[in-house]
Amino acid sequence: MIPIKDINPTKRFPIVTVLLLIANVLVFLHQTLLGTKAEESFVASFSLVPARLFHPEAMPERAVPAGVTLFTSMFLHGGFLHIAGNMLYLWIFGNNIEDAMGRIRFIIFYALCGLAAAYSHALMDMSSLIPMLGASGAISGVLGAYLLLYPRARVLTIVMLGFYIRTIEVPAMFILGFWFLLQFLNALVSSGTGGGVAWYAHVGGFVAGAALIGLFKRADVPFGGGRREHYL
Repeated sequence: MIPIKDINPTKRFPIVTVLLLIANVLVFLHQTLLGTKAEESFVASFSLVPARLFHPEAMPERAVPAGVTLFTSMFLHGGFLHIAGNMLYLWIFGNNIEDAMGRIRFIIFYALCGLAAAYSHALMDMSSLIPMLGASGAISGVLGAYLLLYPRARVLTIVMLGFYIRTIEVPAMFILGFWFLLQFLNALVSSGTGGGVAWYAHVGGFVAGAALIGLFKRADVPFGGGRREHYL
């Protein structure tokens, strides 16, 4: 199932969500235009490497402090499909969460979910030298928040069964619930120490988003849907 749009309009333009999209795309374009060797150096410097975070004394010096890479790694991606998938989910679900919180709170919420995701991944192997990069941890937090606020929102989804392809509207609780279950099951069977998808980051970000939404949403925004007012 591939979600392409939610039927859940907002009243204010999602400027923060759009700026995050633009920032991610610009960093990706810069990254890809560097050339192979320069790109490898760029990714190595700005990605999150667990060993640099927990054992900085054993790592060679780099220009970027390990703590800073907790944030810079959120804007790096490993390829076109990686960034395309992340930005699709951010665009579909991020605007409503920004709408429910206000712009400043959404920025803080997004960063905290990204941090929670990064630590969830890094703690699985604190001596790992494999870089972690991508916005999916922070976006997972957005998904966790969306599931609690708008479980009945309809999501226009592409369903593919072999050669059979059609578009249907599916409640967000099914789309996001299935997504989280998939991440959780993959995390259970993953060692968390190799390369590939950072499943624990997805799980950690999602749980953080669900846990924090009650603190960050406006008081007049109910769980489970309802009329929303909009603030800066």
